Amino acid sequence: MFKVTPNPPNTDPTSPRQKTRSQKHDEVTDRVLDHYLNPKPDKSESGPAPSQLFIVSKDIDTECLLANLSETLASANVMVEDLAFNLEGSRRHFLLGIQQLIELGSLLANRALDNIETCQPT
Repeated sequence: MFKVTPNPPNTDPTSPRQKTRSQKHDEVTDRVLDHYLNPKPDKSESGPAPSQLFIVSKDIDTECLLANLSETLASANVMVEDLAFNLEGSRRHFLLGIQQLIELGSLLANRALDNIETCQPT
């Protein structure tokens, strides 16, 4: 004999009210997991190019940039000077030339910092 209804019938044992709670719970769970495991990129800022390793923030003031430049040049100056005095001949002269260029850049950065300090009202 052929049955019209399936055996067992396709009925959900939970009430409709519980089913909506379960669906809401699943939606909230999915949102939470997506937030932590699959975050969306911030659309307000464009990120650096894929080949760009280091970036400088756009909102840093000139005085801070020049101060960091001066410190970076001073560090490079010390490293090249230390290396140059461990060498002989043309390699030493080459590194001392680089050291002089670094020192010149440091002098220029320090002068720019002095100019900024004299221009600012106290």
